[in-house]
Amino acid sequence: MRNPFTSSATLVSSPETLPLKMGLRDELLKAIWHAFTALDVDKSGKVSKSQLKVLSHNLCTVMKIPHDPVALEEHFKDDDEGPVSNQGYMPYLNRFILDKVQDNFDRIDFNRMCWTLCARKNLNRNHLLISDDDAFKIWCIFNFLSEDRYPLVMVSEEIEYFLRKLTEAMGGSWIEEKFEEYKLQLSSKHQCLNVWELIELVGMGHFSKGMDRQTLSMGINEVFQELILDVLKQGYMMKKGHKRKNWTERWFLLKPNLISYYVSEDLTEKKGDILLDGNCCVESLPDKEGKKCLFYVKCSDKSFEVSASDKKKKQEWIQGIQTCITLLKVGHPAPHHEARQKRRELRQKQQAEQEELELRMKELQTANENKQSELEAMRKKLEEAAANAAEEERRRLQTQSELQDLYRVEMEKEKMVRQQMEEQVAQKSSELEQYLQRVKELENMYHRLEEALEEERQARQDEETVRKLQATLLEEEVSKRAELEQIHLYQQQTISQTQAEKQELERERLAKESALQSAMQQLQQLEADRWGALEQYEEVMKKLADAANNTKSWKDKVAHHEGLIRLIQPGPKYPQKITNWGPAAFTETELSLREKDWQEKKNRPPTPQ
Repeated sequence: MRNPFTSSATLVSSPETLPLKMGLRDELLKAIWHAFTALDVDKSGKVSKSQLKVLSHNLCTVMKIPHDPVALEEHFKDDDEGPVSNQGYMPYLNRFILDKVQDNFDRIDFNRMCWTLCARKNLNRNHLLISDDDAFKIWCIFNFLSEDRYPLVMVSEEIEYFLRKLTEAMGGSWIEEKFEEYKLQLSSKHQCLNVWELIELVGMGHFSKGMDRQTLSMGINEVFQELILDVLKQGYMMKKGHKRKNWTERWFLLKPNLISYYVSEDLTEKKGDILLDGNCCVESLPDKEGKKCLFYVKCSDKSFEVSASDKKKKQEWIQGIQTCITLLKVGHPAPHHEARQKRRELRQKQQAEQEELELRMKELQTANENKQSELEAMRKKLEEAAANAAEEERRRLQTQSELQDLYRVEMEKEKMVRQQMEEQVAQKSSELEQYLQRVKELENMYHRLEEALEEERQARQDEETVRKLQATLLEEEVSKRAELEQIHLYQQQTISQTQAEKQELERERLAKESALQSAMQQLQQLEADRWGALEQYEEVMKKLADAANNTKSWKDKVAHHEGLIRLIQPGPKYPQKITNWGPAAFTETELSLREKDWQEKKNRPPTPQ
């Protein structure tokens, strides 16, 4: 459904809102989101006005805000009937509730009210190994560790952080391989869980096998006190009075800005507070008045002398108090708050780097695809050019062949014409000889029959006729020879033109081969660029792996830092065991572990030399 909690802009108050109040608003809004979502039964993004009235009244009651029953009606006076959308409820929530909230109410009561609304609908109690109170504590821890976006989810890194602290609080050992197998199952859920899946994960005992319900409940309570109640350390110690100077056993709770002490660990009767600030100091004291393991906390107006049960607890308390004073002096929040903020900033930085890397890879891929398309277009052009060149060569060869055939035919025709002319000349010569023979015979006949002059005139006429015939024959021969010369010149010109076209086509072929070679060189250069881009991508992935290793190293440092101020379980009230380190130097669990380790070393066969 659409949700107004998806944007932090709806939470902005007046300019005078303090940063502390903004953090408080974010914390309250997560719990309110659970309650509003539970009231939205049909998941339509709307809740009836009567339910919103009840929710608003309960919120004002637990947060000690004067409730104005008329304000909600006035706010929604244009929508008198039907359900109210979450977008319409958010301005009312900001103006009449969140803007008026002060840090003077019990947050546990506030969380329980929101928990009651949402657990009734969503909590499945079947097969759970934990009580409703433990489920409520996990719900609060989820709200603390979840991301600041809606719907609320807890990412795998925060899940690992919570399960690791829970395992350490139960006295177990963290198994990294088991959680890595579980992370593979989370891939279908985008590497995150909602609150009900987290409660089911812990309640089904998936990461607490071999632990009884009481141990699991104590571990959940210890993590809850540290992360939600900001209890950094707790336990029994002796405190010296200011008036009677007597020593009294008190139950101490160390928080980031104060040390509270009670009559007993049930916290029913509070005896006082030691307010811490940057000017306080804690120092060790020598043994005196029959008391050992002494130290004192010096504040601006008063000093407090305290006696721990052993040297180890004394050192842990001194170190824990000094850590709180140092954080107050530099203005830093509690260690788990600071660690959570650093984890979130690191995740945001890694996400930004990942997005930048993906954008760079997309750009490289787009450039590569463009280059490939250009190469493909160039290859097609080269193929078309080669095909055109082949077609031009084929046409040239065909034209040359046709010209050769035509020249051969013309030569044959010329040869045939010459033979015909020679035959005609030979025939004319033969006819001429025959004609001359007849002339001679006629001359002889006319000589005999006619007079000498007639014979001479006739002879001249005959001679003139023969001369004209010879001249005609010679003119025809000259004409034929001129035609043959023209045909020969045309053949020579055709052959010269064919050779010139052949040379032009050869030059075009060489130019196209040169262009093809240049394109192949560009293709090789582009291949080299692509390999360079791949090498750059491998370098970026290596840097990302190095960043992940640095992240793991930082997480180990944070875990070590938090281990220095790990919560200490309250000691038993019954008679304590005495060892060579002093009374109650170890808990039952620590003593059994040391005994088990000693037995293993004793039963281990000696190492051959």
